[in-house]
Amino acid sequence: MFRILALMMLPVAAYAQVDQGRPNADFTPAFAEQTRAPALPVTDVTVEVFADGLDSPWGIANLGNGQFLVTEKVGNLRVMNADGSLSSPLAGLPDVAAQGQGGLLDVAVSPDFAQDRTIFWTYAKSVRGGLVTAAARGTLGADGVISDATDIFVQDNPARNGRHFGSRVLPMADGTVWITTGDRGAGDRGTLVQDIETTHGKIIRVNADGSVPADNPFVGRAGNDQVWSLGHRNVQGAAMGPGGLWTIEHGPRGGDELNRPQAGLNYGWPVVSYGINYRGSDVGGGDASGPEFEEPVYYWDPVIAPGGMMFYDGPYAAWQGDLLIASLNPGALVRLDIQNGRVVGEERLLTDVGRIRDVEVLEDGAVLLLLDAGEVLRVMPG
Repeated sequence: MFRILALMMLPVAAYAQVDQGRPNADFTPAFAEQTRAPALPVTDVTVEVFADGLDSPWGIANLGNGQFLVTEKVGNLRVMNADGSLSSPLAGLPDVAAQGQGGLLDVAVSPDFAQDRTIFWTYAKSVRGGLVTAAARGTLGADGVISDATDIFVQDNPARNGRHFGSRVLPMADGTVWITTGDRGAGDRGTLVQDIETTHGKIIRVNADGSVPADNPFVGRAGNDQVWSLGHRNVQGAAMGPGGLWTIEHGPRGGDELNRPQAGLNYGWPVVSYGINYRGSDVGGGDASGPEFEEPVYYWDPVIAPGGMMFYDGPYAAWQGDLLIASLNPGALVRLDIQNGRVVGEERLLTDVGRIRDVEVLEDGAVLLLLDAGEVLRVMPG
């Protein structure tokens, strides 16, 4: 039985904003001191506690038939059933380095899961010299045991800190897999992020077996063949939407970015940013743009500290095609109205439920939200 919380009708908060850099040339903010789009009309939503008792949940994937896979950062993968009950941790995962921001991170199912039972996940992996972000695949048996677990991507240049692993994984119908990484907490010294030979701060594209697609941008030229785009800080949200892949990454103090990563292009970190360093100094040379760097589609200042995200494709017409983003700080469900590739409106919902880590849109139009505190909320708009 679901425990009903409340009827939420929460407008976008009137946050004070500081523009740390030059906005996109074609972007006109609603107010001079804002970097956000205008506030959208308030949405009425009902909220229920769907499940609780999870230990730092991080990623969720829909298995169908009312079941979901949910990761716990400590290293567990569980099945969440239609009644909100949770299985015991599934067997068969490789060792996970649950240190700092690392651990068992995202999870996704194959587009042909009903036939091949293949699942994918990302995790912090301990290797000689430190920790890296890794992505793996395996087969989920009917007995709940994962077999044939195999890494399909292992980040290079390990670091000993426990920060900025990314990481989302999106398997595609054409057999390719998107994987996002972080700069591993290198801050404005993150020279590896601008090094096209490494996989720090990159969007990665591989085949489901770990091989490299022949049409990746650096195949046959200088650069790591696995890399799709570079200059990213810490990408913790990724979703397929209009025109292809969309991602969202953490900025430093200010400057969280929404991007549409294009093949071989550079998104600027740590040379340029719409944020500033945590100690108050400018990022790079203090400019927010440059001719060799791509502008974000949208950015936030102050930050929303983004988690997972998903485009809404459900029966509630007012949200159709909108992007739903999990916010960790200050904590909210962020809704963006996107038209012709540009954000034209923003709404903040559920600003009082705490840190939201991931988002899953269901066929009936409801949205499941993973909370860091261990709950899963079921949100129904309209």
